[in-house]
Amino acid sequence: MLMMSATVLACCVVLGLALDMSIGEVRRYHPLVGFGNMANVIERRLNHPEASRWKGALAWCVTVIPLVCCTQVVLILAARFSLWLAPLLNVLLLYFCVGLRSLRDHNLPIQSALQQGDLDTARRLTSYIVSRDTAHADEEYLAKASVESVLENGCDAVFGTLFWFVLLGGAGAVLYRASNTLDAMWGYRNQRFLRFGCVAARIDDVMNWIPARLTALSYALLGQTRLALKCWRTQAPAWSSPNAGPVMSSGAGALGLALGGSASYDGVDEVRPPLGMGRNATAQDIQSAWRLVLNVSILWTGILVLAVIVMSGTLYAA
Repeated sequence: MLMMSATVLACCVVLGLALDMSIGEVRRYHPLVGFGNMANVIERRLNHPEASRWKGALAWCVTVIPLVCCTQVVLILAARFSLWLAPLLNVLLLYFCVGLRSLRDHNLPIQSALQQGDLDTARRLTSYIVSRDTAHADEEYLAKASVESVLENGCDAVFGTLFWFVLLGGAGAVLYRASNTLDAMWGYRNQRFLRFGCVAARIDDVMNWIPARLTALSYALLGQTRLALKCWRTQAPAWSSPNAGPVMSSGAGALGLALGGSASYDGVDEVRPPLGMGRNATAQDIQSAWRLVLNVSILWTGILVLAVIVMSGTLYAA
């Protein structure tokens, strides 16, 4: 029974990623968009200038727990109803939660616009994926912003989702992406969210701790290993985020790029710690970063499938 479950799990991962790469994200009525809209409504009702961390914790629980519980109940009922319905639903849940192709679809057009010299389009497209100012950005700034976004989301949108899916199935993927989405919406250190979003940010930190380090290790193994490990060791501690630092420093080192540094947020220049070592980012590096994320996905999917095959052979031999 355990072996069958492992086999089905591996098949679900392969099929979910294949579905994501072949179809891409849903253009209309995406579940994560609906979740974000619901989170906005809850935040407006519970967040106010005197809101405490407890209000933020309550908002997180009200937003996430019913969704995850309902998902798990549906999967349990589906498993009792049909042998194939639950695996099919798990594949669909992984497809809706993972964002491998969406990383490509949102970032490679930036590369194309930069290579064509269309800075206005590149600035507009980059503004969709990052919170930093892009209105007057040059090519190097935009390329750096896109590469950093790809590397960070290689964990948040791809590997972290796969990790929690393997650990807890479709409900685990939903739990992770819901938590990650709330961190992206509420986890700002500004007057509005400093207390209210604190719990969402800390929960996301905890859920990402292992996936982030596995992602950083994978970047190092698949790129310039020594440089990536050196950057991870020396640069990650300087970042306030316990997970973004390892992921982006290792990824930048793996690509041999110098990222980090100055960035503008709401008109205020912020000097961030350095990421990686080497040359400055160019438009072509956006595709290189996405290929690194793709290769990480292939690597771990292959490891999962290989583990199932080895376990199957051991079981049959016994």
